[in-house]
Amino acid sequence: MEGTRSRSPETGSPNGSVVLPAAENVQGILSVSAREEESETTVPSAPVQVEESHVNASLESDGATKSGTPTSEVLAEESPQDDHDESKSFPPPIPPKGVADQVHPSSPAMQARSTETVGSEGGRSQPPSRASPPLSTLHKRSLTVSRGHTVSVVLISSALEIILGSKEAKRSVPLHDSAQVALDMIRAGQGGDKPREIFEPLRLACETRSEKLMIASLDCISKLISYSFFAGESSKLPLSSPPPSPALHPRRSISALQSSKSQISLVDLVVHTITSCHSETTPESVSLQVVKALLALVLSPTIYVHHSSLLKAVRTVYNVFLLSTDPVNQMVAQGGLTQMVHHIFARCGTSNVDDVVETSSLRPSVSADTLSTSVYVTPRPESRRSSLVSGQPEPGSSLEPLSEVIQERDGNSLPSSDKGASLSREEAAAAISENGLQSAIETSETAGPRVEQPTSGSTPPANGHLDRVLTAHDMFVKDAFLVFRSLCKLTMKPLNSESEHDLKSHAMRSKLLSLHLVLTVLNSHMQLIVDPAAIIYSASSHDAMTFVQAINQHLCLCLSRNAVSPVLQVFEVSVEIFWRVLSGMRTKLKKEIEVLLHEIFIPIMEMRTSTLKQKAIILAMLSRLCQDPQALVELYLNYDCDSEAVDNIYERLMTVTSKIATLPYAMSQSRGNDPSSPAVTPQTKAQNSTIHASGAIPVPGMVDTSTIGLSEGQLRRQGLECLVCILRSLVAWGTNMSKTPTDSILETARVQTGDEHEAMSSDPSLDRAASSSGNLETSRQLTPDTADDPTRFENAKQKKTALLEGIRKFNFKPKRGIQYLVGAGFIPSSSPSDIARFLLTTDGLNKAMIGEYLGEGDEVNVAVMHAFVDFLDFRNLDFLAALRLFLQAFRLPGEAQKIDRFMLKFAERYIAGNPHTPFKNADTAYVLAYSTIMLNTDAHSPQVKHRMTKSDFRNLPEAFLLAIFDEIQNNEIRMKDEVDMVNLPATGAGIANALANVGRDLQKEAYILQSSGMANKTEALFRTLMRSQRRSRAAEQFFSASHFVHVRPMFEVAWISFLAGLSGPLQNTDDLEVVDLCLDGFKNAIRIACFFDLELQRNAFVTTLAKFTFLNNLGEMKAKNMEAIKTLLDVAVSEGNNLKGSWRDVLSCVSQLEHMQVITSGVEVSDVKKGRARRLPAEELANESRSTHITVAADMVFSFSQYLSGTAIVDFVRSLCDVSWEEIQSSGLSQHPRLFSLQKLVEISYYNMNRIRLEWSNLWDILGEHFNQVCCHSNLHVGFFALDSLRQLSMRFLEKEELPHFKFQKDFLKPFEHTMIHNPNPDIRDMVLQCLQQMIQARAQNMRSGWRTMLGVFAAASKVLTERIANSAFEIVTKVNKDHFTAIVRYGAFADLTVCITEFCKVSKYQKLSLLAIAMLRGVIPVMLTCPECGLGSESQSTGEDGMIRFWFPALFGFYDIIMNGEDLEVRRLALDSLFTTLKTHGTSFPVEFWDTICRELLFPIFAVLKSSRDLSRFSTQEDMSVWLSTTMIQALRDLVDLYTFYYDMLERFLDGLLDLLCVCICQENDTLARIGTSCLQQFLENNVQKLDATRWERVVSTFVKLFRTTTPHQLFDEGLRVEIDGGTPEIADSNDSQGQSILPAPLTPTTSEQVSGEAKFSASDRRRIFKQIIVKCVLQLLLIEMTNDLLRNDAVYATIPPDQLLRLMGVLDHSYQFARMFNDDKELRTGLWKVGFMKHLPNLLKQESSSAATLVHVLLRMYFDERPEHQSARPQIAERLLPLALNVLSDYVRLRADTQAKNIAAWTPVVTEIIDGFCRFDNRAFAKYLSVVYPICTSLLARDVAPEVRLGLKRYFERVGYTQGIMEAP
Repeated sequence: MEGTRSRSPETGSPNGSVVLPAAENVQGILSVSAREEESETTVPSAPVQVEESHVNASLESDGATKSGTPTSEVLAEESPQDDHDESKSFPPPIPPKGVADQVHPSSPAMQARSTETVGSEGGRSQPPSRASPPLSTLHKRSLTVSRGHTVSVVLISSALEIILGSKEAKRSVPLHDSAQVALDMIRAGQGGDKPREIFEPLRLACETRSEKLMIASLDCISKLISYSFFAGESSKLPLSSPPPSPALHPRRSISALQSSKSQISLVDLVVHTITSCHSETTPESVSLQVVKALLALVLSPTIYVHHSSLLKAVRTVYNVFLLSTDPVNQMVAQGGLTQMVHHIFARCGTSNVDDVVETSSLRPSVSADTLSTSVYVTPRPESRRSSLVSGQPEPGSSLEPLSEVIQERDGNSLPSSDKGASLSREEAAAAISENGLQSAIETSETAGPRVEQPTSGSTPPANGHLDRVLTAHDMFVKDAFLVFRSLCKLTMKPLNSESEHDLKSHAMRSKLLSLHLVLTVLNSHMQLIVDPAAIIYSASSHDAMTFVQAINQHLCLCLSRNAVSPVLQVFEVSVEIFWRVLSGMRTKLKKEIEVLLHEIFIPIMEMRTSTLKQKAIILAMLSRLCQDPQALVELYLNYDCDSEAVDNIYERLMTVTSKIATLPYAMSQSRGNDPSSPAVTPQTKAQNSTIHASGAIPVPGMVDTSTIGLSEGQLRRQGLECLVCILRSLVAWGTNMSKTPTDSILETARVQTGDEHEAMSSDPSLDRAASSSGNLETSRQLTPDTADDPTRFENAKQKKTALLEGIRKFNFKPKRGIQYLVGAGFIPSSSPSDIARFLLTTDGLNKAMIGEYLGEGDEVNVAVMHAFVDFLDFRNLDFLAALRLFLQAFRLPGEAQKIDRFMLKFAERYIAGNPHTPFKNADTAYVLAYSTIMLNTDAHSPQVKHRMTKSDFRNLPEAFLLAIFDEIQNNEIRMKDEVDMVNLPATGAGIANALANVGRDLQKEAYILQSSGMANKTEALFRTLMRSQRRSRAAEQFFSASHFVHVRPMFEVAWISFLAGLSGPLQNTDDLEVVDLCLDGFKNAIRIACFFDLELQRNAFVTTLAKFTFLNNLGEMKAKNMEAIKTLLDVAVSEGNNLKGSWRDVLSCVSQLEHMQVITSGVEVSDVKKGRARRLPAEELANESRSTHITVAADMVFSFSQYLSGTAIVDFVRSLCDVSWEEIQSSGLSQHPRLFSLQKLVEISYYNMNRIRLEWSNLWDILGEHFNQVCCHSNLHVGFFALDSLRQLSMRFLEKEELPHFKFQKDFLKPFEHTMIHNPNPDIRDMVLQCLQQMIQARAQNMRSGWRTMLGVFAAASKVLTERIANSAFEIVTKVNKDHFTAIVRYGAFADLTVCITEFCKVSKYQKLSLLAIAMLRGVIPVMLTCPECGLGSESQSTGEDGMIRFWFPALFGFYDIIMNGEDLEVRRLALDSLFTTLKTHGTSFPVEFWDTICRELLFPIFAVLKSSRDLSRFSTQEDMSVWLSTTMIQALRDLVDLYTFYYDMLERFLDGLLDLLCVCICQENDTLARIGTSCLQQFLENNVQKLDATRWERVVSTFVKLFRTTTPHQLFDEGLRVEIDGGTPEIADSNDSQGQSILPAPLTPTTSEQVSGEAKFSASDRRRIFKQIIVKCVLQLLLIEMTNDLLRNDAVYATIPPDQLLRLMGVLDHSYQFARMFNDDKELRTGLWKVGFMKHLPNLLKQESSSAATLVHVLLRMYFDERPEHQSARPQIAERLLPLALNVLSDYVRLRADTQAKNIAAWTPVVTEIIDGFCRFDNRAFAKYLSVVYPICTSLLARDVAPEVRLGLKRYFERVGYTQGIMEAP
């Protein structure tokens, strides 16, 4: 307001600009000292007289106030620093110091002020001024009030004089008389103790409705209040709860007043008088005085206004604001109202009354420590409560609800005077019903559990008191509750369409003012609200509840009504209120917050019909929430981890915010058009006259929403900021808290005791709240550490996730969902009752799917449906109510059969619960239920054309049916929780549709439709919640967060939303501010993922960030991509220890960055990918890529690697190796390959070489493998660079000393060996040798385990086909052997030396090298024996097994290796000779154990090829094998037998091994090997026959037994071999073919007669193979017989072998004889074999039969005639075996036919001759014994043409017969 404005003459205001400041200065304006005014000589008709200079100093030029100390801060602190600070005057006693001090010192007011003795705010009396008048003057000018206060006489007398002088006093005798009496009392110095008499004329003057008298009276009353004039009486009266207050009609007569005023307290009378002065037609000047008086009264520190009177005072000021047309009055009323509300709550700030009120004002006899004014609570009559609800005045009530005072259809305020002060009961009830809050408002005053109130006619108890004694603090708390409840009810009044568009309408101004007042209370007095000591006691139900419990319902309904408002100002304040609830009351209102978020705020963010502004306001609130990490974590713990919570609030908020941040970009949108998003920190709105006019009160901490939500781009920006803020909070909570547990606990404690708002940035309102409400959350019980168990919450989250999955499955396919839920344990069992209970009690299940499942006709489904219905309780419900209840539990299916089953069960259940019904039986109820369903469908379905009439709906009592019919017609049966989908008006094409929609805001219409459904559903949920809370009487448990681990699951459930929300804007915008935001979000997300080791999430974010660098697409690179590069480098430095596999992406980008720098600098770089032109980035980007910032950051990635942890450096090196290989591969065969990463590998190797050896070993495992790969690359430049780098590293590494028994040097040099083996390039191999030679020359003294790898390299070089490489290597080996033999031995590389030399020996291409090498190997032995490091000299013969293994064994093994693998025959021969010569030469010094090792590891393995075909693989061709077998192996076998003979005493213990070896050698299919084996066996036995004892002979004979059994061809009798095969018999090669040119080992497998089966069928190839084996066995059997014969004819052998072992051997020979005899006698068998092609002629075993018989006969006869005792004792056994054999032989011989069996006769003739000679040698007794058997056979021989030797034997036999029988005489 500008310029000057004249006011009416009645006001007496100066003709200047008098603009009153708002809230914070109102008290100072209205409370100008009465003592100041009494000094004026003129009548004080003006309400306020303030110097203009002071007022203008606090205002802006446009009428808005300057920003000053917020009202809330004035309440919170008293600052004595500024004498002109008007805030100091509140809440201490009036007048305010700031205003009073501005009066001129010489003014009468100052003189009057010097005389006063009114106590200050602390109850202390101000000292009198030095210019105090005499005491007599004081008595003349002041009036003493009770309790020591004084009041100026002029103050009262001037007002009384004005009254007496008025014409109204002349017309009204009571007014004139009372004024005269009072004036007389004042002039007489009396009346100080009679305030009622003094007040009476003032009251009557107010009733005259004269503006002049009302102004004078009200002005006087306000001054009397300031001087505590009315405090005396009020302090004497006991306070009731609530105290009675007058409900006097403004026009009541004096007599009526006189009759009732004695029952009314003076304070209530004063309040009634002041408030009655205001009506719809009250002049503005009077309204201002009303506000002044009421403000003074309510703010008075000595006079207390309680309950109904207090509400009446607040209501009146409220109406002044609404009805006044003067902007100044509006501002004054609004500011006054704000201060009154502040004061009402501020005085409850402490339970100690002494801190709020003056001690002297209550009870002077009670000390301050024990002060608790005892007031008795009087039950409040129901009539009073009813008047508050209905609006009807009652004699005992003082105030109608504020919502009803201002509630009119047109939105105008209802005057409280002439027009009746209230609506009629019917109008009020109708209005409340329309508002939908009848049940919500009609609760007890305490908003506690609903109780039965006494009726209006009931009377209180006789004594008028209850036993409960209330303190003043209790009264103050109840006052605060009543005011807050009334404000909440005011906010719920609905707005009509006109009011929604007119911010200056009464209804809109009322709603905004009430909402701002609620917000002000929550903002400034949260401590009181959540204080558990703030108890409200119900006067009617005797219940007590906390403040927050009492306001719960009203506050939630306030939010549910207004948070969906399409009016932006209402919506904004509602969100601010919700933010205060969320930040300060979340521990108290857990379920309520969930409902509001789930049903209102999140859906609004998701709705397409909500405005950008609405979404932006909610986002701003969410951003503030996200700045408090604890609040964010608790949101997750209490909702996402709570199975009782319907939704995952945190997860859904993240998803919605991400979607907002990624809203699609309009193609036409130009960059820079959108205003920048405001800071998240709240900003106090600008205060101007329009704000006051609309009812908005500036509340500190409110976000200035004028700059947000202006466009989609800005909304996207805001969503992005919110996401980044969330990530920052998660980082702050998750990573910072984990650093030190102590700090974490302290931080948690600090946050939970009220400092949690400090985390919400620099929010001024919350900064203040943190101080004024220092214990904002003190009522929250700190959750013990044991309660905050992350595992518990994780399990709960998993359980909830599984439950939601089961619900999802059920909502898709019910049966599958039930199976899942039963299996997961959410349904205890498959019983129908358990399933039904789950379906009935679980939220989230689709009601339609429940109906489908229950309606199925399967037996299980029907049983579940019956159990489901049985759980419903229909008792005491009428039929239609029961049916509605029934149909709320599920959606009724459409099929008639399913409906039929449901209605049958419903009827049965209803009749069971309601036996006294009009139905005769369940059938009637069933018919009616079914008919009602049909009626409901018929009446409300748009598809039905011909609807049912009443006449169609009859078969029961007419009245009953008509009632049902009407109710169904008027109230459709619908699901309560259904919200109708918004049906937007069709906007089809065409001019008609376009014209029809002109002027319509279709989006707003759709939003209103949706939001109304949301509000109704939310209110229904709140009512249900309130009822459940009243029943349980227990609040939901709220879990306070204290553990950092919660961040992990929070990030896991929302990381996809984070990634989408960050990557979308980063991709679509070039705004660097947005880019910085996105990149900051990426950094925080990566930090969380790294900290908690979330591999998938870490890889996703790092990979995405790496892709945004565009380093692989330089032509498209922009400035934002350069920022992404910087961010990625920062991440690498800060999160290196946890990047793990993501290092790959980081290092790839670093490599590409270097590539970009090289390209943009003009250097030609090779690229394998040809065929496309390379696009270069812009010049400024190229320059920035080479900037110091990026260059240093990239270098830090590598230089800081030395600070990485032991595991992190491994990941880093592995990734760098991968990137290096990619670089090299991309270079192909270029002469300038990319080696950046390889260079960096060398650098980091230098950086990290000082790590502990354990870590270095892990590093080198990776680096070494990479060098193996790189050194063998086909590009020579790569190989040379890698080898040179490896050499440098090796030289550096060899500087470090290595302790004994470690192998770090060995592992480090391994790449050289790998390169020598796998890189075929001779130049590379030559460089390897040069590198090693250089290392030997420079670092030989430091070489330890590295000798082993070097010798391995030289050994590998021996196999190289390039002669110069092999020669160079051999020269180095020769030099090393010569110069460094001692060092090699000392550091354990002797074995490697022998292996290296051996490798040179085995080379066939360079025989000269091989011969030199074997000479070197032979020369090593004497050097080894003389080397002191070996300790094998003559003086050290006691060297243990360790020395033998370390030195002797490698040397001997070298010879063995050459024998087995040497390619040159001469070298093998030399090695074989050297091996056995060395053993013979030095074997005597070997311990037995070492001989065991030699036999097991060196000697016997030479012949392993005979046993296993696995050893054949070392031969390239069969010819090589044949040569090796026929030369080297045969010689080795002979040398082995010779060695055994040489060291028999030493090697006797290994005889079994030798015999087994010979046995294997004999049992070969190769005839040559078998003959060599038999020869060696025979040689060994003959050479050592004297050394064999009985035990060894037993072992030898067992070997023979084994040999004979193995070579017995039992398969000859297999009938399967004689079965002819179709296709003819193939020609079988002669058995001699097996003895061809090549010698191949083929060990035989023994067979027995039991294994031969005639059932088997053989293929032709199998038969040929078996025939071959049979022939070989036959040959070997004959060979064994011959060897046995030769051995036993050796006298030394025969003399040594024990007879029992000889008999065992004879048994084997006898078996061989019997086998051959049986085969030869079976002519059919032989013919069958011949027919199938076994042999070309008829097969026989004649030679085997005759040879075995001859040997048997010879040995048995020799044993029979042996005179040694052991043989004589065995003679019976010998004879028992000999006689049958001899007789069989003779009998068979007799049967031979000379013409066809000449060969047989020739074979058997020697045997027969020896048998006959043996008989002749029998002694007489034995001869005579067997004469009868032998004689006939010999006689038969005479008839044959026998050989001469047989004839000669017969001659001797018959001669002996003659001698024996006495026919002839013995010579």
